[in-house]
This record gives sequence, structure tokens and C-alpha cells, in this order.
Amino acid sequence: MLKGFRAFIMKGNVVDLAVAVVIGAAFGAVVTTLVNSVLMPLMAKILGVVNFDNFLAWDDVRFGVLLTAVVNFVLIAASIYFVVVVPMNLMIARRDAKLGIKEAGPDVDPHIELLTEIRDSLRSRAQ
Repeated sequence: MLKGFRAFIMKGNVVDLAVAVVIGAAFGAVVTTLVNSVLMPLMAKILGVVNFDNFLAWDDVRFGVLLTAVVNFVLIAASIYFVVVVPMNLMIARRDAKLGIKEAGPDVDPHIELLTEIRDSLRSRAQ
């Protein structure tokens, strides 16, 4: 029973997932700080409000809280995209160009590929 547990823990995908969760939690703190300390104050200077919690409030129903959550989500998603995803894609593209790695095309059914070769061969003979 312990051998099976050890084999499960030592699988690459389990370890990768554990590392991703820990790194994700740590990175979440960085992104939250970016949004709360940089982006929201900039928005407050531009729009004049720090949050929208009291916007469209009606008795106990506060649509502004939802609006604040949506704005936070958009800011977090944009900051992750522009600070992490875009630079990472550029680094991968540069690395692939340096190593001569080309993007793989879509997988083609071998039968279709064979028929295409036959068609092209017949066309070249007809000319």
C-alpha cells in the first residue's frame, strides 16, 4: 500500500501540480498587490473613486460590490496577460527562432496526406 502511495506521489504530474499550486498562490499575492497598490489607485485618480461598492446601491442590494469584483477581475486578468503571458510568448518565440524550431502544423490524416501526394504527382506528370 505504501509503495502505491509512493508511486502516486512521485509521478511527474502530481509533483508538477503541487509546484503549480504553491507558485500560483505566491504569484496570486503579487498580482493582488499590483491591483490593490498600483492599478486601483490609478483608477481612483482617473475616475475619482477607489471602488464602486456604493454605486447603484438600493436598500441591502448593492450592485456596486459586484461591479468592483468585475473590475478587479478584469484588472487582474489584464495584468497577468500583459506582465506574464505576452513576455513569456516573446521569450518562447525567440528561443524557438534561435533553435530553429518551427510551429507544428495541424495534424493531417495520413490517408488525406497520401491522396494529396498522389494528386500532386499526377498534376506534375500532366504538365
